[in-house]
Amino acid sequence: MLKINLLPIRQLQKHARASNEVIGFAVIFLFFLIALVVAGVLQTNHAKAIQTEITRLNQEKLTYDKVLAEIKKLEADKQELERKINLINQLKKESSLTVHVLDEVATRLDSKRMWLTSLDQQANSLALTGIALDNKTIADFMNALDASPFISNINLSDSSLTQVAGQELKAFSLQCATSFPIEETAQTK
Repeated sequence: MLKINLLPIRQLQKHARASNEVIGFAVIFLFFLIALVVAGVLQTNHAKAIQTEITRLNQEKLTYDKVLAEIKKLEADKQELERKINLINQLKKESSLTVHVLDEVATRLDSKRMWLTSLDQQANSLALTGIALDNKTIADFMNALDASPFISNINLSDSSLTQVAGQELKAFSLQCATSFPIEETAQTK
């Protein structure tokens, strides 16, 4: 006898294959979702760790900000002290120059033939006014000052006759430049 198989084997095989494909797709999709969830959790934990590190670093930065503020204050104080030291050194140098200039003027002044009525030194300029017996005395005094290493550029700015104790004498005004000699400037540095 012949047996006829009326069961739809092909359809059942297609249905089984389709069912296996759906289950396989569902399993793959489930694994993909689990992988996404795990990656999300790991990223969230990593982000929390980074945020915690940022918070810690910001707190550490606050402690350094205090140190930086103190360093800036110390640098400002240092600059102020350097400015004061430079000012003191400049005043010492200028006062030393004044002593040398006064010594040069006093040494080169012919006290028997002339006298000074005023001496004014401002920075690197010197103004002298005085009275002399004659023009030659003034010229000799100017030449003597010109030989000084501390005084230069001597200019006679005014010369006139004046009456002193019934005598006709010469009143004069000189303008000069003052500075340290070049070799002494090199030694002081």
